[in-house]
Amino acid sequence: MVITSDMRTYFKILSYAKPLGKLMSGYFISTLLNIVFGLVNFSLLIPLFEILFDKNKVVQHLQAVHEFPKFQFNLRYCKEVFYHYYCSIIQKYGDLGALYSMCLFFLVAVFTANLFRYLAVIIMAKIRIRTICALRQKIFQKIMQLHLGYFTHHQQGYIISKATHDVHEVEYFVVNSLKSLFKDPIQIISFFVVLFYLSYQLTLFTILILPVAGFCIGKIVKSIRKKAKKGQESMGRIVSILHETLFGIRIIKAFTAQKNMIKKFKKENDHYARTHISISRRHELSAPISEFFGVLVVVIILGYGGRLVLQAHAPLSASEFMVYIILFSQVISPAKSIVHTISNMQRGLAAAHRVFDLINTKPLIQDHPTAKTITHFSEKICFHQVTFAYEKQTVLQNIDLTISKGKTIALVGPSGGGKSTLVDLIPRFYTPQKGYITIDGQRLENYTLQSLRSLMGIVTQESILFHDTVWNNIIFGHSLAVTESQVVQAAQMAYAHDFIMQLPQGYQTLMGERGIKLSGGQRQRICIARALLKNPPILILDEATSALDTASEKWVQEALDCLMKNRTVIVIAHRLSTIQQADEIVVIDQGKIIERGKHAQLMQKKGLYQQLREGY
Repeated sequence: MVITSDMRTYFKILSYAKPLGKLMSGYFISTLLNIVFGLVNFSLLIPLFEILFDKNKVVQHLQAVHEFPKFQFNLRYCKEVFYHYYCSIIQKYGDLGALYSMCLFFLVAVFTANLFRYLAVIIMAKIRIRTICALRQKIFQKIMQLHLGYFTHHQQGYIISKATHDVHEVEYFVVNSLKSLFKDPIQIISFFVVLFYLSYQLTLFTILILPVAGFCIGKIVKSIRKKAKKGQESMGRIVSILHETLFGIRIIKAFTAQKNMIKKFKKENDHYARTHISISRRHELSAPISEFFGVLVVVIILGYGGRLVLQAHAPLSASEFMVYIILFSQVISPAKSIVHTISNMQRGLAAAHRVFDLINTKPLIQDHPTAKTITHFSEKICFHQVTFAYEKQTVLQNIDLTISKGKTIALVGPSGGGKSTLVDLIPRFYTPQKGYITIDGQRLENYTLQSLRSLMGIVTQESILFHDTVWNNIIFGHSLAVTESQVVQAAQMAYAHDFIMQLPQGYQTLMGERGIKLSGGQRQRICIARALLKNPPILILDEATSALDTASEKWVQEALDCLMKNRTVIVIAHRLSTIQQADEIVVIDQGKIIERGKHAQLMQKKGLYQQLREGY
């Protein structure tokens, strides 16, 4: 069952190398011809040795071969055809001419074998590169499709490790193993066919020891598999710690927590080291074991084969015995390669299982088969008895809320009350466990995700920018048909154009990772320009000014006021002074709507809103 599962995984990996059939047929033909001409090389050694060391054999061939042999589909026919021409050369050019001819044939066979070997390697490189590129692309596409909840429950470093380290393990230990699992077995079988032809008694005698070696190595491989899985998990945790450290380096230094982080990293790093030392011990044990059994078999060949040669009526000539030993020495190398590959593959297959766990993850939120496209927003958004929970923690309870077109709705309340979760339900980042949400009378599930989200612009507390130019960050998600005047107009409305023009390359200035080269207020105005360029009918502002200083907030608030004109706006406000003019203020606490109304009405109630207002 384990073998079947591993082979299924192995072929699943190779299926990414499309068109695999055409590549594999080319690899098969090139490999087969490489092996055939390789065997021809060794077969030519017999007449060479006979010319140099065994004149009696040459004489016997000359006496036995007179006419061109009749066709038979076997190795004997090939041998008789060869000796027919071989004897003709001896008769015409003598022993020296035959020696030179054999040397020339040998050289041509070696060149041809290596030519096909080169072609096989090139085809294998194509298979490897296409497989890994397609696999990495599939992982990235899956990451783009997954719902936000997946990223809430999985560390970013864990996901990055699968897309980088695990894919590298698959490339190095699985895809590169195709040669050993395909070529080497064919090569071994071909060699053994010739060995049986030379001496079936000697060959049968020598292969009796092989099952013992296979049993010992199989035990080692099984233990490597268990350790490899633990090693992959440990590497994922290391990447996660590294990612968290780089992201929070300011906080780590501010709280002088370097020693704690170093200790945490060292603990996981030491665990990784111990795991891989254990893997190495088992892995390296397979090589000496296979080496020992290989030498043991050669010793048996020398003892038993020498006895056959020294018999009165020897079934095996000295030249044939010499070639037999050379051929068998060639069997040891691919056999060791197979053993080495199988032990290595356990690491690659462990990584592959982790990669496919990600690829096979089904997004909890996706388009319904009958979903249709929504092109405009004309009436209202309604929450109908909506309840939502993160696993067992209920965040929203029985929410009933109507957001009419053109109105500004402000959500306020204590931290952790569920405000951000509520707005995340509108673009279907999450799906409620109970109740439902409608837009223009239709449930959100009835619309495609892409068309639904195209109606919405989102500006969050954290300015999400990418390591790219200012221009590309503003047009992010838009078609290439956006004009320069449209981009500049959006930047001007966001009060961003002036500072952009002061940058070294203006709109073509690289912003650095997360826009680190800009101030917080500048980053936020770039995000607002991006939303303005999209020109969405529905705007979601999630505490868009809470992280800014007073001077930056002034500029950003003016940009937001421009952005909010003639739109339906849902705003989460940290500073309550910014939402006094909202058409309706909704107070949320512990997942429930406890107050709602205009600013003046809520102040008269002297409830939670007033307490929050007076607290700022």
